[in-house]
Amino acid sequence: MYKIFNQMIVAEIDKFIQTRNYPTFQPKAIFFDMDGVLFDSMKNHATAWVKAMKVVGLPFTENEAYMNEGRTGSSTIDGVFVEVHGRNATEEEKQKIYSIKSGLFEACGKTDRMPYALELLHKIQKQKLEIFVVTGSGQPSLIDSLDGNFPGVFHKDKMVTAFDVKHGKPNPEPYLMALKKSGFQPWEVVVIENAPLGVESATNAGLFTIAVNTGPLNPAILSDSGANLVLDGMRDLHDYWEKLF
Repeated sequence: MYKIFNQMIVAEIDKFIQTRNYPTFQPKAIFFDMDGVLFDSMKNHATAWVKAMKVVGLPFTENEAYMNEGRTGSSTIDGVFVEVHGRNATEEEKQKIYSIKSGLFEACGKTDRMPYALELLHKIQKQKLEIFVVTGSGQPSLIDSLDGNFPGVFHKDKMVTAFDVKHGKPNPEPYLMALKKSGFQPWEVVVIENAPLGVESATNAGLFTIAVNTGPLNPAILSDSGANLVLDGMRDLHDYWEKLF
């Protein structure tokens, strides 16, 4: 099993280098998405989005929440408004809906960190690799709880959130901004994502992207979005990490 996996990852890395015309692949930094990767938060996000949209009379399903994961709240709301009303939402409408959504999310209670995430981060720290967060979330409770859940791992100057970007995922801006902050070259970064739009954002930024399928989506959706490698969840990523890098 490990031998087959090793062969697969070597082939994917070679393909990545050749396709991108990069001189090498030598990871020095790992960029983590937050929801669904570091925190087991997507179930609550999906529930909150569905209920918030219902309050204002807009149709929205849990599956749509997972497919839109990674977008900024503003972009998600605009997408629904364009589909239903043929226009973007006004700033007042966005603030109202996102405020409702945020309140509903908080009412869901404490969000647990994703199993194996902390253990994986400790492995990465021992390897002396830089660690960044790149998230489309603007949920203050989660962003503020990173330090409490992952003490000594994340730092404010190594984060890109919904408050920092004009164009959220799937636009490459969030990952390009993180790349600029890191000071590394594209072939020196690995991205850990779980959402189709996040995968698109990272691959559009020219970065090697591992998708961990921690939600209900068909893994083929993550592959089709451009992931270089799709794993079954954070446990697989943790267990295979030394084989990967």
